[in-house]
Amino acid sequence: MEEKKFIKNPVVGEPVWKRIIVDSNVPESLSPLRDLSKNLWWVWNTEARELFEIIDAEIWEECAHNPIVLLDQVSYNRFKELERDEMFVAKMNEVNTKFNQYLDERKELAGPGISYFSMEYGLHDSLKIFSGGLGILAGDYLKEASDMKVKLVAVGLLYRYGYFKQNLNLHGEQMAVYDAQQFSKIPVQPALDKNGEWVRVEVQYPGRTLIARVWQTNIGSVKLYLLDADHHENNDADRFVTHHLYGGDNENRLKQEMLLGLGGIQALKKLGVDSDIYHCNEGHAAFIGIQRIANLMAEQKLSYVEAKEVVNASTLFTTHTPVPAGHDSFHKDMFRHYMNFFPEKIGLAWEDFEMLGKARAEEDHFNMSYLASNLSQGINGVSMLHGDVSKAVLKDLFRGYLEEELEIGYVTNGVHYPTWTAQEWKDIHKKYFGEEFPTNQLDFDVWKNIYNVPDYEIWELRKKLRQKLINYIKDRFSDNWIKRSENPKLISEILGKLNPNTLTIGFARRFATYKRAHLLFRDLDRLAKIVNNPDRPVQFIFAGKAHPADKAGQDLIKNIVEVSKRPEFRGKILFVQNYDINLAKMLLQGVDIWMNTPTRPLEASGTSGEKGVMNGTLHFSVLDGWWVEGYQKDAGWALPAERAYDVQDFQDELDAETIYNILEEEVVPAYYGRNQYDIPEKWISFVKNTIANVSPNFTTSRMMRDYQDRYYNPQYERSQRVNADGFKLAKEIAAWKEKIAAKWDEIEVKNIEIIDGIAHTMMMGDKYPVKVSIDLKGLKPEEVGVELLIAESKDDGQERIVDTVELLPEKSEGTSCCYKHTILPDHPGSFSYSFRLYAKHPELPHRQDFRFIKWIS
Repeated sequence: MEEKKFIKNPVVGEPVWKRIIVDSNVPESLSPLRDLSKNLWWVWNTEARELFEIIDAEIWEECAHNPIVLLDQVSYNRFKELERDEMFVAKMNEVNTKFNQYLDERKELAGPGISYFSMEYGLHDSLKIFSGGLGILAGDYLKEASDMKVKLVAVGLLYRYGYFKQNLNLHGEQMAVYDAQQFSKIPVQPALDKNGEWVRVEVQYPGRTLIARVWQTNIGSVKLYLLDADHHENNDADRFVTHHLYGGDNENRLKQEMLLGLGGIQALKKLGVDSDIYHCNEGHAAFIGIQRIANLMAEQKLSYVEAKEVVNASTLFTTHTPVPAGHDSFHKDMFRHYMNFFPEKIGLAWEDFEMLGKARAEEDHFNMSYLASNLSQGINGVSMLHGDVSKAVLKDLFRGYLEEELEIGYVTNGVHYPTWTAQEWKDIHKKYFGEEFPTNQLDFDVWKNIYNVPDYEIWELRKKLRQKLINYIKDRFSDNWIKRSENPKLISEILGKLNPNTLTIGFARRFATYKRAHLLFRDLDRLAKIVNNPDRPVQFIFAGKAHPADKAGQDLIKNIVEVSKRPEFRGKILFVQNYDINLAKMLLQGVDIWMNTPTRPLEASGTSGEKGVMNGTLHFSVLDGWWVEGYQKDAGWALPAERAYDVQDFQDELDAETIYNILEEEVVPAYYGRNQYDIPEKWISFVKNTIANVSPNFTTSRMMRDYQDRYYNPQYERSQRVNADGFKLAKEIAAWKEKIAAKWDEIEVKNIEIIDGIAHTMMMGDKYPVKVSIDLKGLKPEEVGVELLIAESKDDGQERIVDTVELLPEKSEGTSCCYKHTILPDHPGSFSYSFRLYAKHPELPHRQDFRFIKWIS
């Protein structure tokens, strides 16, 4: 019998996958369509959007205005038809010529180069890398940078699932749905280095290395680089890092921020980008500072303190968060677990490194906004009020200074006019503002030409936009309700009552409790009378998402949906699910009033209302955020700024009553008061006032100009001096700071001479000499400042500075120096005074750059 041989399994190995990209079957003669689809310039160019819609209007709507998907789904036969369509080809060539001319005009850019870092960017619904206001603001900023020919690149993360899609069930409960992005279907492409290789970066995690690929998105002339960890070279936990925007736990957030900051700087280096200014948009990206310090130390052989001078001079930190709890922080144990490797790179002990993110050593969390503040020369809030609020939030970092002294400024957010303004308004603006508009948006007088527009033109335009909104809402609302099996009779009743001629008020935003969406529903009986007035009806359209972990916000949505189904509110109050950019545009352009009711001062800026006023939509809001600066009488409405009650429920009750009163007594009569031509003259005057006097102040053009004037250009000029001659000034300042630090605690105040009567009574007009003698312990008199601060007690019990006078050094003996000043009182009242020493250097950008101060008595 023949012996059977044992058959061994062959060595199979692992599959070797090679990437291949199959492009859409667009004929060569129509190839400009491919180029246009891959640059987000089309998002704010009406002619380009119209061009894609012509290809196939039905598919254009089905693919949510994603031209890459459109070109993939259109049949080859349709492309052959378009090739023979002379009008289409002519339009395509015209749009393509404008696109190429736009890019050609931006090939050589002047001014400082900016690297802009943000956790999210809201550019278009097809690119799901944003959740709300912060991202929309960042997206608008990149578009404006392209339009204004600013030399800017941006860095962010490419999320596989992005933020969630919102579905509501029959009970109005929010269901979060996450759809994966196919990167071949969105406007991203691999970012290549000078050798044509796909750029990859590495970020050290405990016991392993995260590898991230870098993708590129083009926004006009601006390049946005997006880091992606979701590929096979990382383990499953690390692939999750770029799955969800703001998803996962606090540990995943730390991993994301390490990737954004540490990996983002590496990516720019590999791409050959060396910017003059680094703009940290919120504290999420604060690690850019320490990575830049490490690079400077390794490449330029600078010490830590020298490299820190270079980084500080060229970094700007913008905070968007008005409450301390909103600033990202990580428990010290977890933070050390992940970042323990880094201090050695920059020559710091762990305790010193950790203090970059703390105000006091005993704190148990590392605060990213503190890190950003400690490594930035410039710090700003996003509205005038928020700038002051940020001083209160960050004051613990600057002990020794009173809150109002802090060098924290503001640049009020704006919105991108070409993106958010309805084409109907753009046509009117071109007609009456001139063909050069909107390239001359910063000429505020041009906007006053709105007064030359006949009332009937504006009223017809407003009616048209409201009708478009109602049609859009009916289609979107009906589809969603049918999918969740709502009662057909209920759907029909609601849609039948939606009226394009009714005063329409919009409320759409993130559903956080401080936004107070519930205010309108405090008195349902009174609200029912307002919306059901037979002669002067009102309808409200709501939209917005609550964070998946925010049960209170989700309950607000559920409550509004429940109220909207009551018989007296059907078709009068409507909640439209899945708030996105397209819905936002339709609402902001189509409603008559945009309502906002936050708890003051928790709205850092807010930009949705700014988009509304661009479209003649009147704003009705609490005097918070941007509306503090924007509100003008007869150009919108405002709730009082000051609180009447400390108890929030009582304040809510009062604010709700105020809203009802304003609606009944001012808003409704203005809207329904018609002349003989059925035109509401008073309402149209409000619209004109809004466009003439409010709108021009809140564009991204004005915002960009403010950043350039207040931060980019001044910091660029100083940074150039700091870096010149082999970082000579950086080294000098660093050495001076080390000298001051070594001597500061030894400084001794020997004597203070001030007239005895100052503690009791002084006479206006009389002179009172002041002398302070100090042993400087070897420091020069010009290196130590002495100042007398005079303060006044306010109603809140805090001291507010009313005057600061500097004492001048007059006589030195050995290591001691006498500083003198003469007080000349010119205001009566009761005041307090105190003396303070501080370190002085002519090259410090501001006082808080070197926080060596000492209060003396």
